[in-house]
Amino acid sequence: MKHRNIGIVSGRSNILLRPEGTALFLVLFLAAGTVLARPALAAAGDAVDTGDTAFLLVASALVMLMTPGLAFFYGGMVRQKNVLGIIMQCLAAMALISVQWVLWGYSLAFGLDHFHLLGGLDWAGFRGVGLEPNPVYAATIPHQVFAMFQLMFAIITPALIIGAFAERMRFPAFLLFTLMWATLVYDPLAHWVWGAGGWLRELGALDFAGGTVVHISAGVAGLVCALVLGRRRDYGRIPLPPHNLPMTVLGATLLWFGWFGFNAGSALGANGLAGNAFVTTNTAAGAAILGWLAVEWLLHGKPTALGAASGAVAGLVAITPAAGFVTPPAALVIGGIGGAVCCFSVAVAKVKLGYDDSLDAFGCHGVGGTWGAIATGIFATKAVNPAGADGLLYGNAHLLGVQVVGVAAAWIFTSIVTYGILKVVSLLTPLRVTAEEEEAGLDLSQHGESAYPDTGLAALDVAEGKRVTAPGELAVNWMASQGNPAGAGILRQE
Repeated sequence: MKHRNIGIVSGRSNILLRPEGTALFLVLFLAAGTVLARPALAAAGDAVDTGDTAFLLVASALVMLMTPGLAFFYGGMVRQKNVLGIIMQCLAAMALISVQWVLWGYSLAFGLDHFHLLGGLDWAGFRGVGLEPNPVYAATIPHQVFAMFQLMFAIITPALIIGAFAERMRFPAFLLFTLMWATLVYDPLAHWVWGAGGWLRELGALDFAGGTVVHISAGVAGLVCALVLGRRRDYGRIPLPPHNLPMTVLGATLLWFGWFGFNAGSALGANGLAGNAFVTTNTAAGAAILGWLAVEWLLHGKPTALGAASGAVAGLVAITPAAGFVTPPAALVIGGIGGAVCCFSVAVAKVKLGYDDSLDAFGCHGVGGTWGAIATGIFATKAVNPAGADGLLYGNAHLLGVQVVGVAAAWIFTSIVTYGILKVVSLLTPLRVTAEEEEAGLDLSQHGESAYPDTGLAALDVAEGKRVTAPGELAVNWMASQGNPAGAGILRQE
């Protein structure tokens, strides 16, 4: 059980010369300077179990694969002029959090407890994170392996938020937001739930693999971002269909594949509990697809491939906090309800309320994670995991109350701090691209390249009733309009 480069040109000036770029690199390099001391790594002792260690290394690699899978899942759902923007944000999150986690993130999340709210900096720069196990967290695997497994969770969590503000956040703002959010939201919340001494852990809250820490936090943060940034310019005015559904389905299956490492790996050993988590994970995903498609069929008259892919993700989200605490029949219920509830949230609630959660980060992760955390309080049983607790179904209503407290705390904390971070970032750099940049797409305006250079944006723009320059000229004209002498002419798009 788990208790647990940049040389970006944006517009006409290099980000390294801008305040936000200077601030970002100053923080990283000053932090690096505080951890230059190189403590000796202890030799691996007899307590290390090679089977458990191998299992966690593979599980870590599976979870790492989920972020590229997310890039495909999200990338296929946006318009083709924004697909590289999505992929770049996911890759940037992988790079940025990999550095942040070593410098201070892991220590804040899992280090020596301070007031039951946050870890200290004792392990900053991985000082003291060596080759011997840390019995507080994982008694049979090297401390470094445990830390790297946790890193993969820290990477994908801010990446999930991307789906809420897709197609409209500036890349410099994204970098600053991601760094601050990981430090000020993810790390404290991880300590609350999984860190030794964390107040939710001490209260008895159960979160096997990240329903509260990962999915609720990312989903709620996504909703806040969507509300603060506002709708896309074309939202509600013209259809905004996914540009490549096969790409989205591929991403969903990569997520499903990686999720076995996400959930089964959270047993922290090659054992029966990992096997149970594997079974419940797959069962919930299948049930959620059926639940999503049933609601979609009733509402719209047809089941869709996008709905099936989204349903799988919704079920995987819902079972995550419960995977190591519930039986396979309970996973059927959790997944089926999770798929249906998330579909209703996306197809009905979002439309009624009018917010633009571009790729349904809140609808799948915020809603699905909330249901999963509450369902854990209902269906958990010590028959599956003696280190857990019995839930409401087994005569213990107290656990359900604790789970509700954990959900409420995550919602409130994430909402307030995320809003504050966005306001601070907005003082350093604009959060949102300009109207002209949004029209051209983030691929060109933020990165100066196109995912489909042979076709450009012509097919999509013609479908939207717009007249554009020849596809081969589009990137050149955009760069020229931004002052790049390599191009000539002005981007023409009506």
